[in-house]
Amino acid sequence: MAKAAARSRIDYIGFGLMTIWLATLQIVLDKGQEDDWFAALWIRWFVVVSIVAVIAFIVWELRLEKPLVDLRILANRNFAFGIALIGIVGGVLYSTITLLPLFLQSLMGYTALESGYALSPRGLGSMAAMVVIGRITRWVDNRFLVGCGFVLLAYSSLMFGGINLGIGIGSVIWPNVLNGIAVSLIFVPLTTLTMGTLRNEQMGNASGLFNLMRNIGGSMGISIVTTILTRDTQVHQAMMVGHLSPYDPAWNLRIQQLQQALTPLIGSFEAAQKAVGLTYQLLLGQAGVWAFVDNFRWIALLSMLCVPAVFIFKKLDRGGPRPMAH
Repeated sequence: MAKAAARSRIDYIGFGLMTIWLATLQIVLDKGQEDDWFAALWIRWFVVVSIVAVIAFIVWELRLEKPLVDLRILANRNFAFGIALIGIVGGVLYSTITLLPLFLQSLMGYTALESGYALSPRGLGSMAAMVVIGRITRWVDNRFLVGCGFVLLAYSSLMFGGINLGIGIGSVIWPNVLNGIAVSLIFVPLTTLTMGTLRNEQMGNASGLFNLMRNIGGSMGISIVTTILTRDTQVHQAMMVGHLSPYDPAWNLRIQQLQQALTPLIGSFEAAQKAVGLTYQLLLGQAGVWAFVDNFRWIALLSMLCVPAVFIFKKLDRGGPRPMAH
């Protein structure tokens, strides 16, 4: 009897709807760019199924006395704004982690191991910040810490927005350190603000939603930046190709310089063809750089827009509960 009662309490319908929603959403985010998003019929169908599934899931869960996911918790202002912001943080964090290795390996010629070394200082900055933040949250308003974190995140993204094909490793390491510090400044206080006004029995459900939104935000961020990267590269390439003309003085000078350097090695005829090819390859590389720059600047702008939103949170009692980040 006890086993039968336990089985009857499992929300199979809610679980099924949530599975359909998340599965279709993730497939669209993963494969959308490959198939040109809504130009593909199957993408449109998957989006429709995902939207219908999430609406049905919300309606179903709100009707149940003991739902699989208690969505009524979103009536708590701090929690509702907290999961919205952690979705943005997840998007910014995973976007940056995705863009930097692509830039270093595709345009700078780094190996996978070398790009990993270049990104590792982010962890050092994050660990150092964690030690300090754990000590000062008792005396400093968490909203102030989160706001400072978003400002620092925007600043580090702007530093990444100054990249070019001639940068050294230091231009990657220091923004990474600042980025790690910024994420730590945001994550721990934001978790405290989000969970700090909830009852103990709500913590498990709230933690699951919090982490789910962070992962969904990360998946959406990766899809958005990779799409912008691909399409912006094409836009910048189309704009710069107009300068590859015999009537452009800079083009003529570049071609002449390359021809003079290559002629003693491969002959004048092949040097003329090779010079054009090398110049076009340089244009493609520069178009790619500008696409990365655009992405990092959008990330900086999004981070700055989050700063005023931080003060929508209710201020916590410093003697109140301080949930741990997961």
